[in-house]
Amino acid sequence: MKAARFSRFGGPEVLEIVDLPDPHPGPGRIRIAVRAAGLNASDWKKRKGLMDEELPQTLGYEAAGVVDEVGEGVTDVAVGDRVFGLCAEGAAQAELAVLSFYAPIPASLDFAGAAALPSAVETAARGLDQLGVRGGTVLINGASGSVGAAAVQLAVARGARVIGTASPANHDFLRSLGAEPVSYGDGLSDRVRALAPDGVDTALDVAGSGALPELIALAGGPGHVVTLADFLGAREHGVTFSRGDSGRALYVLTEIGPLIEAGRFALPVARTFPLADIAQAHRLSEEGHVRGKIVLTVNAA
Repeated sequence: MKAARFSRFGGPEVLEIVDLPDPHPGPGRIRIAVRAAGLNASDWKKRKGLMDEELPQTLGYEAAGVVDEVGEGVTDVAVGDRVFGLCAEGAAQAELAVLSFYAPIPASLDFAGAAALPSAVETAARGLDQLGVRGGTVLINGASGSVGAAAVQLAVARGARVIGTASPANHDFLRSLGAEPVSYGDGLSDRVRALAPDGVDTALDVAGSGALPELIALAGGPGHVVTLADFLGAREHGVTFSRGDSGRALYVLTEIGPLIEAGRFALPVARTFPLADIAQAHRLSEEGHVRGKIVLTVNAA
């Protein structure tokens, strides 16, 4: 099979499309013929050597496609079914991928739309779970990206009032998701308190923009704040840093479909690129100005 890989750290030019042995699913897992795979910031951080030291590395933790092989004990899907999910091996940006966790693709979504979901919705749900969001007022710092937009909609679905930070150009987008937008940067606390004079119940930091001290003050202490992006700030200020190895919110893969079909959740796909153009996709992702998800298309029909 063809797969995206790099054998040295560096810029997008180190990315290659190589031939690798076809994977096969173990017990409880499935293999899909990949039609689309999500691109995340972790992909280019790995490529630059900022996360893992191992070489070579294949890429991709989320994909959507058609089941073409099932492992022992799998009874909830069959060959030919459309599914999306997570690839624990981190090798989803390929023609074939083994999924460890998966769910049926909602009828209204195409493969690219489904591939945009797994990482964003799992990360967002995990952060909200760690905050115990079941209502109240939650401040989401960095609300217009894919994880932030997912967090806004999931929080609204849980009955929360959501205040979201974004650039002014994204305020209408946040309103469409059900959030009350404020601009980030200097004076954030004053703008939030204009909407919530007593502060907020919880705060989720998606942006990692150095706003933790303000979020702590607005939420009434570090115990009411979770960050998905600021590891050093979390350690400095006593805030929980959310990471997958502390337990994943995998249940959301099956719960997101009904929300989508009910018109209560949508995650925009910003751009799609053929797998062969992965270097171009990395450049766009690294610029950090995309609203929505970047998705790689594979074996497009």
